[in-house]
Amino acid sequence: MGGSTWPSDEELIGIRKIVSEMAGKSTEEVQVVVSPYRICPLGAHIDHQGGTVSAMTINKGILLGFIPSSDKQVVLRSGQFTGEVRFRVDDIQHPRYITQKNGDIYASNTSKPKEESCWEVYARGAVYALQRRENSLTQGIIGYVCGSQGLDSSGLSSSAAVGVAYLLALESANKLSVSPVENIEYDRLIENEYLGLKNGILDQSAILLSSSGCLMCMNCKTKEHKLINTSIPKNPQTEFQDGYKILLAFSGVRQALTSNPGYNRRVAECQDAARFLLHASGNHKADPLLCDVEPEVYETHKSKLEPNLAKRAEHYFTENARVTKGLEAWALGNLKEFGKLISASGLSSIQNYECGSEPLIQLYQILVRTPGIFGARFSGAGFRGCCLAFVDADRAAESATFVDKEYRKLQPVLASQLNLDSTVLICEAGDCARVI
Repeated sequence: MGGSTWPSDEELIGIRKIVSEMAGKSTEEVQVVVSPYRICPLGAHIDHQGGTVSAMTINKGILLGFIPSSDKQVVLRSGQFTGEVRFRVDDIQHPRYITQKNGDIYASNTSKPKEESCWEVYARGAVYALQRRENSLTQGIIGYVCGSQGLDSSGLSSSAAVGVAYLLALESANKLSVSPVENIEYDRLIENEYLGLKNGILDQSAILLSSSGCLMCMNCKTKEHKLINTSIPKNPQTEFQDGYKILLAFSGVRQALTSNPGYNRRVAECQDAARFLLHASGNHKADPLLCDVEPEVYETHKSKLEPNLAKRAEHYFTENARVTKGLEAWALGNLKEFGKLISASGLSSIQNYECGSEPLIQLYQILVRTPGIFGARFSGAGFRGCCLAFVDADRAAESATFVDKEYRKLQPVLASQLNLDSTVLICEAGDCARVI
């Protein structure tokens, strides 16, 4: 499975045909946004604290075919959900969620927690973000959106991929010139302000800045980023790295982060740890982040932290160190060392960040003992979705079979709910989001 296989010509032809029929226009007029899913080998749970993270995209993701609507109307259909969405780009969009001090998320117009149920929220969120930065929107879109077939995208940042897709389509239709770095901020507005999820900028940065075969590294405090090549040999026939594949093992657990208070609570605990450490050193910043804490200050005062806060801070500082070492290993093509650091990151996510549901932890434990695996960890926050692993290319199929068999022993009910052909997927590195 090569990175060049997505999107396939068949997929593009199918989407263009659907949109042309929706709009009554020729297929040649249909543009398609390609917005890939992402993985984060190292840098787990530290982007919201201004840490340094690594990421790359895979050759799976979101496709959004569209045509400018010639008026302000947005008309959307989905390959995964029923019904049709209609609204206008001059409708004023308001945040759907508010976040309480304890990290719980509530719908802004009710007093009860709200599940994600309306698939149009990311399209409306994209309009919200563009409006928020005073962009002039005069053109809507007629569009059809779908994700890679047979794939449970949870844990791969499908939400950011969808948000980016709608941003690129609306910007293209309205002839707005927006840089990838600006779109990172726009998608942050969708996630943080419109949906109330207090995550960082890792996901959208990976989707918008990645380059096939490279590891994208970003300092989330300064927003500086770079692409790191590797000395792993490439296959001249495919132009992709030959030494590794990316393995995705799915748990069958599905729950939106906006309905799980655990994520935002851990972000708040990181901030509480930063506040304590800064105050202990005489620094009284009003909006503290752990990136503002010098490592020496942490070492001096960490023993005084409450147990939960101590664990969150320990994860932050050790994960930052793992990213630095991992970038060096990647550049040298040292997959064994790179993999060891990924697995150590996964263990810290469980022990120090204390995220991960039982099925995800079981998947992680299976992966780290799987023949051919270099390293593994949760993909995403660890409450749902999947685990990622870097695997020896020559043993990828063997490894996938082993993981599938072992997980079905432990979680037969969850495993039975997954597509038999995609319980464990073998993927390639991908490229950045783009309009074709």
